[in-house]
Amino acid sequence: MIHWRPPSGFVGDVIPFSHAGRIWLFYLLDERPEDPTAGASGMPWALVSTTDFVQYTDHGVVLPAGDRDAVDFDCYTGSVVADGSRLHLFYTGHNPRRGDADGSFQVVCHAVSDGDPTRWTKLGDQTFGAPDGYVPQDWRDPFVYRTAADQPWQMVLAARYVDVPDRRCGVVARLTSTDLAQWTIAEPLWEPHRFITQECPDVFQWGDWWYLVYSEFTDAFQTRYRIARGPSGPWLAPGRDTVDGRAFYAAKSVEHDGRRFFIGWIPTKQGDSDAGPWQWAGDLAVLEAHQEDDGTLAFGLPAEVVAAYADVQDVKLSPLDGADTEPGQGAIDRYAAWVGDPAPSQCLITLTVDVAAGTQSFGLLLHAGADGEDATVVRLEPHRNRIVLDRWPRARTGPAQWQVDGDIPHLVELERPCPLPPGRHTVQVLLNSTTGQVVVDKRVTLTFRRYDLASRHAGLFVTDGTVNLTELTISS
Repeated sequence: MIHWRPPSGFVGDVIPFSHAGRIWLFYLLDERPEDPTAGASGMPWALVSTTDFVQYTDHGVVLPAGDRDAVDFDCYTGSVVADGSRLHLFYTGHNPRRGDADGSFQVVCHAVSDGDPTRWTKLGDQTFGAPDGYVPQDWRDPFVYRTAADQPWQMVLAARYVDVPDRRCGVVARLTSTDLAQWTIAEPLWEPHRFITQECPDVFQWGDWWYLVYSEFTDAFQTRYRIARGPSGPWLAPGRDTVDGRAFYAAKSVEHDGRRFFIGWIPTKQGDSDAGPWQWAGDLAVLEAHQEDDGTLAFGLPAEVVAAYADVQDVKLSPLDGADTEPGQGAIDRYAAWVGDPAPSQCLITLTVDVAAGTQSFGLLLHAGADGEDATVVRLEPHRNRIVLDRWPRARTGPAQWQVDGDIPHLVELERPCPLPPGRHTVQVLLNSTTGQVVVDKRVTLTFRRYDLASRHAGLFVTDGTVNLTELTISS
């Protein structure tokens, strides 16, 4: 299963760790009890491991939730580090029954292992909460690292200042330690004066650049990153400062064999409906990062994932509504589309085209009917330098023609900036039942979920311009 999900439950925040030749993907196991506050058990950490993001070994729950009255009734996000042969796991403890009128408290907890990532011993005496000046309800997602082997350990957390307006109180708090047991508060790593908080912080060095990755806890819910020339900042925004869109959240990274991977989750939607609101947790997904000269990160699918789709078939297209027999036979002053045979529910679609200057938009039709009308639309817009995910038909607010919910340019929250100069572009779409990942030129990605899979045809379209088709294949 490419987008892995446990047999019972859903994948929440993923904590990746490279150890003993494998990538260990700890994750928050969301079993979705109807009333989390009334349950007999809270949220644990579970674990899968892999070497290629294609085949996974399920290790089950490895860090059980605490009992009903424990500070770690819920075991939330954290990090894992190695200190010699010993492994250290730091996580957020939460109990909805412990707190005050403003909400339940969060604390940092610690567990250790003698080297086996599946076996942990909790160190309850090393638990600590927020110091003065910080909101005790948000003291979470501890990420532990070193700036150099001879330097103290650093811990950064998602935190909030007290007595600051909610949308500007978020801060990446920082502590230091020499022994991973006792921690001393230090100057914050980043005070952006924006967002409620910066969830799931992640810090790493790559060549001459340092990176601070975080998930924006606002109405946007995107994983973003900042770059700097040193481990303390200043943290600057690159031109493309998002990892993906709304449907690839809480992404954290891991270095493995000289490569950098970002692992997040694709959220489900309430009622398993395209019209439903996003939910917390879903299916595991991975992207591989590549570094550009200015420090910007480009993202694509790992080569091992692409190689798993080895049965390659050309798509034979048929024109719709009087379109030319084949794309690229002349300039188009209209919308033109071509549709092929149904695609498997799990496949890799690859499109390579040469795009003429002035072309307004082009892209792929997925899950389309034979007439190309109903579809998931991957639309690339060169005049706006963006990619969007759309679907048709959209919802209806009433029976009249004008009551189609179509007065929006695309599905809100599924949009990415994407360089699209004239010339050759390659688009990959990984479909795995209801989940999908789009990659443009191995630089820009857009992850999505679509439930309405009644039709499965794949197609190509162009609006007001010309694309010359080089390749359109479906690989199983």
